[in-house]
Amino acid sequence: METVALVVAVAVAVPLAVAVALAVALRRARLRHERALGERGWLLEREREAAAHAAVGEERARIARELHDIVSHNVSVMIVQAGAAREVLATMPDEAGAALAAVERAGRDTMTELRHLLGLLAPAADGADADDPADLAPQPTLARLSPLVDRIAFAGLPVEVRISGDPRPLPTGIDVTAYRIVQEALTNALKHGSGGKAEVTIRYAEHALRVEVLTTGPSVLTGDAVPSSQAGDGAGRGLAGLRERVTVYGGDLDARRRLGGGYRVRARLPLDAS
Repeated sequence: METVALVVAVAVAVPLAVAVALAVALRRARLRHERALGERGWLLEREREAAAHAAVGEERARIARELHDIVSHNVSVMIVQAGAAREVLATMPDEAGAALAAVERAGRDTMTELRHLLGLLAPAADGADADDPADLAPQPTLARLSPLVDRIAFAGLPVEVRISGDPRPLPTGIDVTAYRIVQEALTNALKHGSGGKAEVTIRYAEHALRVEVLTTGPSVLTGDAVPSSQAGDGAGRGLAGLRERVTVYGGDLDARRRLGGGYRVRARLPLDAS
C-alpha cells in the first residue's frame, strides 16, 4: 500500500511541478514580450519625434528662403520706383505719382506676405486674423509708455515711472524691446498681484539702456502670462520670449521673486552694438 501511495504521489507531483514550471516560463516570456513592446514603442516615438523635428526644420528653412526672395524682390522694386519718382518729381508729377503708387503696392504686398509666412512660424494664440488692418500700426516704443501705464493704473495697479540719464533716440528694435519688457512685467503683476504697486525705471546709460520693473504683492512670477483685456494689448510671449529677444540684441534679462513679496524684472540692452 505504501508503495502504491508513493507512486500516486509522484504521479501527481510531477505534472504539478511541470505545470508550475510552464506557468513561470510563460510569465517570464510574457514579461520579456511586454518589455520588448515597450522598448519598440519608445523607439518608434523617438523616431516620430525626430521626423517631426526634421520636418519643422525643413519648413522653417523653406520659409526663410521665401522671406529672402520676397523681401529682396520687393525692396528692389521699391528702390527702383522711388529713384524714378525722385528723378521726374518736378518735371512729370503724374509719372512720379505712378512710381510712388508702385512703391506703396510693393510695400503692402511685402507686409502681407511677411504676415502670412511669419504667421506659420508663430500663429496668434487667439486665432486672430493676421491680415487685420490694425496689424499695420507701428510697433509701440517707450514714447508710448504713458498710455500703457495709464491703462495698467486704471485696471487697478498703481505704477510709478522714473526716467534717469539723458533720454535720446534709440534703435527701433531696442526701443520696442524695452517697451515689451515693461508691458509684460506690468501685465504679470496686474494678473497675479492684488493690492500691490509697481515701479518702472528707465535708465539711459552711456553704453546701454537699463530697464527695471519692481512690483509688490504676492511672490508670483510667470514666463507664460496672458495679457489682461483691461490692460490693453499684451506682449503675448511671456518672459521666456522676452529673454530670447533681449539676447538677440546682446543684452540680458533677469526675472526673480523679491523677498517679502512681488518680483523684479531687470534688463540691460547694449547700445554700442546696435
